[in-house]
Amino acid sequence: MFTGSLVALITPFKDGQVDFATLDKLVEFHIENGTDGIVPVGTTGESPTLSHIEHKKVVEAVVKAAAKQVPVIAGAGSNSTAEAIELTKFAKEVGADGTLQIVPYYNKPTQEGMYQHFKAIAETVDLPIMLYNIPGRCVVNMEPETIIRLSKLKNIVAVKEATGKMDQASAIAIGSDLTIVSGDDSLTLPLAAVGGKGVVSVVANIVPKDTKAMTDAILAGDFVTARQWHDRLFSMSQALLGLSTNPIPIKAAMAELGMASDELRLPMVGLDDEKRKQLKKILADYGLL
Repeated sequence: MFTGSLVALITPFKDGQVDFATLDKLVEFHIENGTDGIVPVGTTGESPTLSHIEHKKVVEAVVKAAAKQVPVIAGAGSNSTAEAIELTKFAKEVGADGTLQIVPYYNKPTQEGMYQHFKAIAETVDLPIMLYNIPGRCVVNMEPETIIRLSKLKNIVAVKEATGKMDQASAIAIGSDLTIVSGDDSLTLPLAAVGGKGVVSVVANIVPKDTKAMTDAILAGDFVTARQWHDRLFSMSQALLGLSTNPIPIKAAMAELGMASDELRLPMVGLDDEKRKQLKKILADYGLL
């Protein structure tokens, strides 16, 4: 469930509201293209600007649309432990297969605080958990020792590594049995060299088959083929996601491809005209336009 190409799904909007019709189509698109798992309401899904009611409705809609054809790993994290438990309980109630739990942001917990936060969630709700460590957004890094300690809890089975540090990933792989997946598209293959088994991918929103081809090769131990896919995806991923803060560029790309609106919620704003020109060239160079 936690290996391969897992898409960090966008949340489409229309006139200020969640566009559930398009959301259903996107889930269908990923099922048809072989995506290994769907991860709604994470960073790419703009969870910070969804109300709790919207958040729950998106999770429920994705679970219903997926209809057990592909696992759904629902974003359910928070910087409030009680809130994370509430969202995790809901995810289980509606049939999600697992949850993604981000390191608590803004309040800067200690390592012991992080341990107790995730322990409380894992012991309250019987649902598999993927930890999500991304210091660039959360300010604090969950150290390998803390992650290894958490790995001894039954429900904590995976970690989404977005530190960019191969040493950290290596320490986790050596010290635990957790499934490690990349939180950065450009690092999926390098991470695989130290034990990574996939990616929670942003670019899989537009190139699911290519992302899966790379992770399939990784899981098969065919690193020659995986390197070929990495080389193809790398430049596009770096250029596209370098245009602005995620999910601004991927939503703009999906709009160019007629997949979804590029509508965002403040404080996120769209690309300016110059960056839109760059975006079109990136997509054209890859062969998507």
